[in-house]
Amino acid sequence: MPRQSLLRDSNPDGDHRVGPIELFFDLVFVFAVTQLSHYLLEHHTPIGIAQALIMFLAVWWAWVYTAWATNWLDPERAPVRLALGAVMLVSLVMSSAIPGAFGPYGIHFALAYVAIQVGRTAYTVWAKEEWKRGASKNMTRATVYFASAAPLWIAGGLDPDPQRRLLWWIAALALEYSGPSLFFRVPGLGRSTAEEWNISGAHMAERSALFIIISLGEGILVTGATFSELEPSGPAVLAFMSAFIASVAMWWIYFDVGARRGSELIEHDQTPGLIGRAAYTYGHIPIVAGIIVLAVADEQVLMHPTGHTEPFLLASLIGGALLFIGGNMIFKRITSPQGWWPLSHLVGLGLFAAFGAWALLAHPAPLTLHLTATALFLVIAIWEWGSFHGGWLERWARLRKSDHSGAGVAPE
Repeated sequence: MPRQSLLRDSNPDGDHRVGPIELFFDLVFVFAVTQLSHYLLEHHTPIGIAQALIMFLAVWWAWVYTAWATNWLDPERAPVRLALGAVMLVSLVMSSAIPGAFGPYGIHFALAYVAIQVGRTAYTVWAKEEWKRGASKNMTRATVYFASAAPLWIAGGLDPDPQRRLLWWIAALALEYSGPSLFFRVPGLGRSTAEEWNISGAHMAERSALFIIISLGEGILVTGATFSELEPSGPAVLAFMSAFIASVAMWWIYFDVGARRGSELIEHDQTPGLIGRAAYTYGHIPIVAGIIVLAVADEQVLMHPTGHTEPFLLASLIGGALLFIGGNMIFKRITSPQGWWPLSHLVGLGLFAAFGAWALLAHPAPLTLHLTATALFLVIAIWEWGSFHGGWLERWARLRKSDHSGAGVAPE
């Protein structure tokens, strides 16, 4: 008797909406993002920043491949829920090991990561019954990539030297990150095709948007927790308000146009897997990284709103802003029907770069630095909102027409 299919398409009553188990799964990654931001705050040397980057790329890769898997697997099936629960548990172990990943817990981080990637991907192969599908062996090839990188992860975890461990893990991630761009080419198994990446675009867009919410939410949690431990002085209150308003502006920049347009494009495109690879699997990396780095800057400003601006604060605030705006710019360029670069983001990048250069010479107070950055985020958000909701030129033309006609409202 054939076993019951575990795929979404086999469930006539199911759909591709994000299910409660997927939202529950994401809670682990709230913790992971918090761990990463704290690690970066405590290890802001060049080596520490490189270590935080490697761990962030590993966390993102573990999460995004689970998002791909649940695009095909039906979370309403009990075996799939149990599998996600197991991945969630091992992800919690990996996240807990982040503070000591380049110390005594390197092997714990490595083994947990390998177990997530190899175990979940192999389970997806089994659930999709790829051995019965002829040339359709997409996740089988992906499993080969993760299994090939596993010795590098484990060797790095066992190496007592932190710098050599960093090199081992860079090599492992380079191998894994090359997989989608090479269509998981494997000798003897060939390469995958765009047809094998036939995903639900709406599901992928919603999952990625939820990770943005996770990252922004972590920043708000850090802001609230830090502020609750401070004396409510004027500078502290202004720093708290600035951090919150910046988070709102960042939410607006991503969700007002980018998230909606990306969802519509990937849902109706003939090759949604290619859009998913470019716009979400790779394209969201700088967006999420920028949010995490900016959360680190928020915490620094809240703790020390006055006084001298440390180089790390300037680097995290300007660098995080450039990552976030640049990542959104790339994402919106990919999902634009005309293939346009958003002018508001291009100008915003230039303004942040110029502001960073000025701050490097003028040494403004941390609060002044943060308030200016928040103002720049608001400029970008308002500019784009106005451009895509009626248009500023159209508004100006209607206003002039209204003034000349004396009617008060321009006709549509």
